[in-house]
Amino acid sequence: MSIKLGHINIIASDWRRLSRFYQTVFGCTPVPPRRKLSGAELDGGTGVPGAVIEGEHLRLPGLGDGGPTLEIYSYSEPLDRPQPAPNRIGFGHLAFEVPNVTDSLAQVLAAGGSGCGTVVALPVPGKGISNFVYARDPEGNIIELQAWSDFA
Repeated sequence: MSIKLGHINIIASDWRRLSRFYQTVFGCTPVPPRRKLSGAELDGGTGVPGAVIEGEHLRLPGLGDGGPTLEIYSYSEPLDRPQPAPNRIGFGHLAFEVPNVTDSLAQVLAAGGSGCGTVVALPVPGKGISNFVYARDPEGNIIELQAWSDFA
């Protein structure tokens, strides 16, 4: 068996709300079944005693039926965290290639997300121009909205 990416996980304070956001803004689709898991095996695998998690997997757009999913779960007893920052060590952001960065940012804001940066056109030598902006989903996770264009 070869190695492949299976899923990316986000722990949410409200998994249903966050799942709706990713479905509405990015066209992610649920991959049944929804899950509510607990027990000794979950405690052992996660290292969290008494863990209870609930949530679902979402099919990421553009990757086909066999592609990796976005797993959104809530723990029954979540821990707080500092606000994610673009330059904080660790997991940084999810990036979505979109047809129009400005329009997609408007969708993020309308669906309960927030801004993080401003839309810019960044020349990337050997690749093209990255039109992009960082934004936040309703729980503060950073999302990059990106559209590539050729050098003029």
